[in-house]
Amino acid sequence: MIRKIFHGSDHIIEHPSYGAGKPYNDYGRGFYCTDSLDMAKEWGVSKGRSGFANCYTINCEGLTILDLNDPQYCILHWLAILLENREFEASSALAHQAKEYILATFHVPYGKADCMIGYRADDSYFSFAQDFINGTISYRQLNNAMHLGKLGQQFVLKSGRAFERLAFEGYETASHREWYNRKMDRDRDARREYFDVERNKLLPGDIFVTQILSEEMKADDPRLR
Repeated sequence: MIRKIFHGSDHIIEHPSYGAGKPYNDYGRGFYCTDSLDMAKEWGVSKGRSGFANCYTINCEGLTILDLNDPQYCILHWLAILLENREFEASSALAHQAKEYILATFHVPYGKADCMIGYRADDSYFSFAQDFINGTISYRQLNNAMHLGKLGQQFVLKSGRAFERLAFEGYETASHREWYNRKMDRDRDARREYFDVERNKLLPGDIFVTQILSEEMKADDPRLR
C-alpha cells in the first residue's frame, strides 16, 4: 500500500536521515509526518518564520505499523508512550504514583515497530494529559479533550526499513502570515472548548486516576474502552 504523507519543517528535506531527531519527542526518535497537508503547513511555520510542507510517499507493504487507534489500545497506552519520552514533571505524590502505574501497566512494546500512528501532543494536549495525571480531569474528559480542535494524527517513521521505503515527491511553501494564525486558532479553539465545556463538566460514573490506581485497573477493563 502506497501512503502519501507530509512533514512540516522550516526547510526542505529531500532525504530524511534515520536516527536523527530529538529523543524526547512524543514517540521517541523518528521522522514525524501527517496525512494532512494543511496540518504539515501548520507544523512547518512559527511566529515570523515561514516554512514548508515536504511531501513523500511510503510503500507500507510488509512494514510493521503500530496504530494506537486500534481497539486493543486505549488512551492510557498513548499516555504511557508519552510518559516514556516527553519531559513530564510529576509535581505531586499522586502524579508520581499515577505516572509509575501507567508506565508499568499500559506499556506498549513499540521498539520493533517500523512506523507508528497516534495523537500528537501539542502544548494544549500535553497539558490535558498533565491534568489527568494530577487528578484534575476524568478519563472520559481526557478522551474527549484529545478530539478538541481537530488535532489530527501523526505518522512516525521509526526504523531504517521504513526510511528506505520513503520517496520525496516535492514540497509546498507555507506562509507564516496564514499558517501560523491557523495553528494558533486551532490551539485556542481546543483550549476554549476544554475550559468552557470539558474541564468543568463532570458526569455520573466518571473515572479519575485515583480510582484507576485504587482498583488497579488494567488495559482489558471495559470501563477504559
